[in-house]
Amino acid sequence: MTEARFGPATGIGSMPGGDAREAAKTVTGTFEDFPFLPELPARGPGADMMGRTAGLLVDLYARVEPSGWRIGDRPGRDTRRARSWLGEDLDALEEFTQDYEGPLKVQAVGPWTLAAGLELRNGEAALSDQGACRDLAASLAEGLRLHLEDVQRRVPAARLVLQLDEPSLTAVLRGEVRTASGYRTHRAFDRQLVEATLRDVIGVHAGGPAVVHSCAPDVPFALLRRAGAAAISFDFSLLTERDDETIGEAVEGGTRLFAGVVPGTDGRLSDPAGSVMGVRTLWRRLGLQPELLAEAVTVTPSCGLAGASPDYARRALAHCVRAARSLADNPE
Repeated sequence: MTEARFGPATGIGSMPGGDAREAAKTVTGTFEDFPFLPELPARGPGADMMGRTAGLLVDLYARVEPSGWRIGDRPGRDTRRARSWLGEDLDALEEFTQDYEGPLKVQAVGPWTLAAGLELRNGEAALSDQGACRDLAASLAEGLRLHLEDVQRRVPAARLVLQLDEPSLTAVLRGEVRTASGYRTHRAFDRQLVEATLRDVIGVHAGGPAVVHSCAPDVPFALLRRAGAAAISFDFSLLTERDDETIGEAVEGGTRLFAGVVPGTDGRLSDPAGSVMGVRTLWRRLGLQPELLAEAVTVTPSCGLAGASPDYARRALAHCVRAARSLADNPE
């Protein structure tokens, strides 16, 4: 029997509040077989997903400007702060994962969302310069390699899963990312170049699987699979029937679906079986075997939980575990 690459339920990445130990304790206590490294953006710039990833870059540095994160000449206060908070989060995760041996997920912004959100010195997104995109992707790949090595040293028996957050990917492919002025959009990028860049970054995690997450509509499932994603994470409520064919092909091809079925902001939670009813309906519509469900689906919130209250975030994560159990116990 092969070791499980993924667990039945997990979170996306961000959590409310600013206490690293409390977040790590919640995540590891809730997801005993698939915890993740929490992000706590409420602490401020550098703890957000863009700042955290900017802090991972090798030989590229970024600082906070009124308009957002901008590439600079040397590491400054913002880079140091991002790295310090990441160290704090890793210390907390390490404390609560002693002797842990299952899959463990770490997240970073993917190369195309990073290029859309990180500014060059002239204030335009790195997306405006193909050479800058190439340099950024190479820097990110090397930074992720070092980051994964660090996490593996801290939790040596864990099987690491790399998650790349790419909410801007569809906009990059369609030429919908606005310029600094807001009057124009950056040109659409060639799909083969986008795919090749993603493949290069995913390739740094040669020892384990990668998942690509997007909570935007029209996730390019087929492109992500070709780029090497072993799993695709998405907001289930944004699926339409035109996605059926590519999802069916993904499942039959062995791609794991991280189905975001639990709302990411405060609200009433349905019963666990109700939360995954849509997944069962999709399965029937695709004509897939019900017993495949538990093997093919990981239950998650629809997106990060940074905007939720701490109490709701805890309940939402626990709800994911119960919903996944419902899916496994009653697949039909």
